[in-house]
Amino acid sequence: MMEIIYYSRPNCGLCEDGKQMLNLMREDIPFQVKEVNIEEDDELHKKYMMMIPVVEKDGQIIQYGVLDYVTLLEGISAN
Repeated sequence: MMEIIYYSRPNCGLCEDGKQMLNLMREDIPFQVKEVNIEEDDELHKKYMMMIPVVEKDGQIIQYGVLDYVTLLEGISAN
């Protein structure tokens, strides 16, 4: 099954919204979500602290910040 990496951090409203969006999408497309807390890794924190939430598939960022269904759907379903 396809895996999406979701970079986020605690107490982040956009991150919570994004998580709900991904859960909705999983009703249409089967995929697993690996959630990564950027606060647990200094490098990831530096890299993504101004971008979160970040959705990544196969090492490529699909979308970050304010997530929208259409962009995510296109990025996740693309081969």
